[in-house]
Amino acid sequence: MKITKLMTQLFVAVSLLVVASLDTTLYAQRPRRGVSKQYTSPEEIERRKDSLKYRLNAELVDANNADEVDSKANTRPVNTPEQIDSILAIWRASSSKEYYDKYFTEFKAHCSTVDTVSAYNNIDSLYISRLQAIMTPVPLTYNREVRAAIERFCSPAYAKIFSYAYYYFPIIEEEFINAGIPVEIRTLAVVESGLSPLAKSGKSAVGIWQFMPATGKEFGLEINSMVDERCNPRLASRAAAQYLKRMYNIYGDWTLAIAAYNCGPGRVNRALSSSGVSLEDAGQLFWDIYEYLPYETRGYVPLYMGATYAFAYHRAHGVTIPTPPMPIAVDTVMINRPLHLEQVSSTLNIDIEVLKMLNPEYTMMIIPATTKSYPLTLPVELFTEFDRQRDSIFAKDSLYLKEYVIHANIEKKKHEAPPVTMHTIKKGDTLSAIAKKYGCTVQQLMKWNNIKNANSLRIGQRIKVSNR
Repeated sequence: MKITKLMTQLFVAVSLLVVASLDTTLYAQRPRRGVSKQYTSPEEIERRKDSLKYRLNAELVDANNADEVDSKANTRPVNTPEQIDSILAIWRASSSKEYYDKYFTEFKAHCSTVDTVSAYNNIDSLYISRLQAIMTPVPLTYNREVRAAIERFCSPAYAKIFSYAYYYFPIIEEEFINAGIPVEIRTLAVVESGLSPLAKSGKSAVGIWQFMPATGKEFGLEINSMVDERCNPRLASRAAAQYLKRMYNIYGDWTLAIAAYNCGPGRVNRALSSSGVSLEDAGQLFWDIYEYLPYETRGYVPLYMGATYAFAYHRAHGVTIPTPPMPIAVDTVMINRPLHLEQVSSTLNIDIEVLKMLNPEYTMMIIPATTKSYPLTLPVELFTEFDRQRDSIFAKDSLYLKEYVIHANIEKKKHEAPPVTMHTIKKGDTLSAIAKKYGCTVQQLMKWNNIKNANSLRIGQRIKVSNR
């Protein structure tokens, strides 16, 4: 029996050493066809040797029925929770990019015959063919208003805005799918806010979906001095999906539902009444009542169609979407006691601006979790670290929350004016572009800076971009 066992051990050892030798020779001298050269590196060869050594050790252990072995020599490396978080973050980010790369590639492949103007008599035919190729239950018509919107969004100026889609569109898509409405309506958020959760209109509409306070509260969004859930992209998208679905249930037409999102069902109803058009009438209802709608709404639906086209075909116009400024792979942890974002930032060494970007609903950077829990959004790679340092984070209460412990201090803070935000004029800047960037209007910029002529800007000039 001992001789048999010894022969078995020797046979296994010799076999594996031969394989190791062949493996080294094969990968060191002649890379296999179709295999990247990176697999022939010395590091890869050593890795393969180590792998074979591990298998050899394992076979010998099994042959001897050993009870005790060196754990370091015979145990595969185990990823730490922090490493797993990082791997998950990389996977989520790459998955998101691959998803949209595939999305754009499919459009291009499907429309390979219409990617050049030469295939058609004119540019209008090209645009029409591309719009028809976008499969959506929302009718995408074409006319001069839609063409103007297409050319507006298919410009490099909107590349950065569309980069935000890598972060915000998956959130919007999930909520729209859950609500049972077309995911293609996601591009309406580009028209509403430029995909900025902090966008604010002159009429006090706020957030990525530009909800007024009353409408936001109607759909269950919390709005007070410390929390404004209109700025939370997930909750706001959920509310927007509910509102759009309600409008569709009224009109049975997505273009009218989108129009009603902009101007309200009352004005759409008056336009229907004034035009004499019935919901039962065949045809394109929005365009049938176009002249009877408010001026802003007339441009609103074409802008949606132009944004939808641009999201699908920006590459055909030479527009490249850059990397978004925020982490793509994120998740939430529920917080059940008051927490200042600076407590997290200072402990986990995450930039406070990034943390504010991921948690825009906390207007004073405080999670007021006194009577209920609130979500804290973090990059995935920091989840384990947050849990590990939770006690250290909350131990900083007295440092960051002392001025908020007393209710009077909260009220005082609420009325304090934050530092005025300034913008330095650069070459190519216009008041219109600056207003869009900071979520205000041209008229407000002119008023705050006592500007009489919008064309009188000077390079290097500093102007206020907020009145707070």
